[in-house]
Amino acid sequence: MKKYLFMLPLTIILVFALAACGSSEDGGEASGDSEEGSEESSGSNTDYGLVEDGKFTFASSGEFRPFSMTDASGEMSGFDIDVANAIAEELGLEPNPQKQKFASIVEGVKTGRFDAAVASHTITDARAEQVAFSTPYYYSGAQIFTRPGSDIETLEDLEGKEIAVSKGSTYSKFAEEATENIKTYDSDVVALQSLAKGRHDAVITDFLTGKEAMQQDLEIEAKKMIERSEQAVAVAKDNDKLLEDINAALEKLREDGTLAEISNEYFGDDITTKPE
Repeated sequence: MKKYLFMLPLTIILVFALAACGSSEDGGEASGDSEEGSEESSGSNTDYGLVEDGKFTFASSGEFRPFSMTDASGEMSGFDIDVANAIAEELGLEPNPQKQKFASIVEGVKTGRFDAAVASHTITDARAEQVAFSTPYYYSGAQIFTRPGSDIETLEDLEGKEIAVSKGSTYSKFAEEATENIKTYDSDVVALQSLAKGRHDAVITDFLTGKEAMQQDLEIEAKKMIERSEQAVAVAKDNDKLLEDINAALEKLREDGTLAEISNEYFGDDITTKPE
C-alpha cells in the first residue's frame, strides 16, 4: 500500500510536467507563427530572388563623378550610391554595391548578376526591352562640352567633328547624328579629361557631370543642352515584386525629403524633382 501511495504523487507530477511541456511547445509554435507573420507584414524579401539573401546587390560604375566614385580602397560613394543605400534600408536589406563597367551593367541585371542597377541609367525604349525601370529618381539631360574658345555651340555645329562619349551611354545617338568620327571611353569623366588635354572637338555627356568637372577646375566649357532625360533604377523584367517595392521606397524617400537632401549634398540643388 505504501508503495502505491508513493507512486501516486510521482504520477501527478509527471502529468503536470507533460502538460507543461505541451503548453510550452504549442506556445512556441504560436510564437513562431506570429514572428513569421510579423516579418511578412513588414515586407518579406524572400520573393525578390536576391543574388545574396538579405542583401540588395546593386551595380554602379564607380567612374561617374559625382554620381558614383571609387576611392583608393575600392569603396564607392556618390549620389547614386547614397540613393541605393537609402532604398536598401527601406527594403530592410543590407546594401551590397558592386562596381561594374557601365556598358555591361544592364546585361548584368538582365542575367541575374545584380538585383538592380543604380547607375544613372536614362530610360530608353532600347533599354526597356532588356530590363524594367523604376519611377525616375532624378532628372538630367545631355549637354555639349568643348575646350574654351571653341565656336561649337549646337549639335549642328558638331557635323564632321570628333566627338567623345562614354561606352554604352545614350549620348552616342546624338554623336552619331553629327559625325562618324566618334571616340569612346569607359567613363564620361575620362572623356572630359581627354577633351581638356586637347583631344577631340567635343564631349557629349550629362550636364551635371560636366558641371562637376568644371568645378574640379577642368578647362572645359558648357554649350547647348540637347535634351532632358529621366534616370531610374533598373531591375530584371520578371522581378515584379522588387520593382514594386523599389517604387514604394522611392516614393517614401521623395515624400520625406531624403532624395532632396542627398541631391543637395552633391549638387547644391534638387535634381530629384521633375522640371516644370
